[in-house]
Amino acid sequence: MCGRARCTLSPAEVARAFGFPTTSANAGGGGDGPAVPTLHLNRFRPSYNVLPGAYLPVGAMRALPGCAHGGGGSDGEGPVIQCMKWGLVPSFTGKAEKPDYFRMFNARSESVKEKVSFRRLIQKNRCLVAVEGFYEWKKNGSKKQPYYIHFQDHRPLVFAALYDAWTNSEGEITHTFTILTTHASTSLNWLHDRMPVILGSKDYVDAWLNDVSVKLEEITAPYEGADLVWYPVTSALGKASFDGPECIKEVHIGATDKPISKFFTKKSTAYDLSGKYENMSRELAHAYKAAKVECDGSVENQGGDGNQHQSREKQTTNCTIKDEPVTLEPQVFETPWSIEHEDTMTLAGATLETQRDLGFKRKIEDTQVEASMKPSQLTRKEKAVKAASDGQASLLSYFARKQGRSMK
Repeated sequence: MCGRARCTLSPAEVARAFGFPTTSANAGGGGDGPAVPTLHLNRFRPSYNVLPGAYLPVGAMRALPGCAHGGGGSDGEGPVIQCMKWGLVPSFTGKAEKPDYFRMFNARSESVKEKVSFRRLIQKNRCLVAVEGFYEWKKNGSKKQPYYIHFQDHRPLVFAALYDAWTNSEGEITHTFTILTTHASTSLNWLHDRMPVILGSKDYVDAWLNDVSVKLEEITAPYEGADLVWYPVTSALGKASFDGPECIKEVHIGATDKPISKFFTKKSTAYDLSGKYENMSRELAHAYKAAKVECDGSVENQGGDGNQHQSREKQTTNCTIKDEPVTLEPQVFETPWSIEHEDTMTLAGATLETQRDLGFKRKIEDTQVEASMKPSQLTRKEKAVKAASDGQASLLSYFARKQGRSMK
């Protein structure tokens, strides 16, 4: 689990969460404080964003001289609520060393018996930690989304923990603790592979605190209750200075919160090919329709009376175009007609005789059009004739004179 939690509980709420007795303000009940010894509770600072290194109220069985609270024995052992720092600092840590509270703020319950820092604490140094909820981050690509996990009825969560005492070079004793973790429950394994050991009933709380004969594996099993719920909260929670009710305010994750890498995923080859062929077929269909309209218009505008070949050609062209199906599959269309040189037009699929007729008619029409053209639009042949008539030498005039001499 990540090292973040919410704890804004009062001392009385903490005592009730541990199953410790509380004092009553009046005969009608309503506890106003723990009825067990408390140590250093003034160090506790309620917070919505608790990090390792902060003080939290911890419940433990301690041997205190003259203590007779909570059914303690003659040796004065009984329940105590004491503020301890989150993040275990083993007692064998050097006095001159700087404590690192982030190093062991969690302990894996599966290997707790194997590590020297923890196994010596299992018999005598068990404790309880109460919080209203804890936070876990879900990795989502390059981003991490925090979630707040708590009980549906908002009762406190009680964690199984171990504590130790370390003395620094100045003789000051600091009590620290670590929270046991286990593998995630079936309902939370989508979020993270670990979760804290939640003692979900009074029997489990008593067994962890007082009964060392109970197998550790039974107590540290993941909590599978359906009353454990969660929801996403603001990512500002990652700042240690961020605190207050905004920490547990639910946020809504929309479609735009998907990781940006999804927007750049490569499309499959099949999708690319289908899209390419679809676009190509659409373009070819439009080009084909445009060519058909242009072809029909050209044939209809070729002259009033015309000849039978022209009418027949028009019918043939229309029938050929209309009978050809339009398909969305890529096709290669032949060019309906092409212009050869400047004055010969060949219709695709027409007979040689029809081509000659159309070519002859085209020549006549070209001559009529050329008569109305401006001087700058005359053909090369007319320019040569005009130049010859103006007395300028040209190849046409040369060949004309040569032909005249040969006839003589």
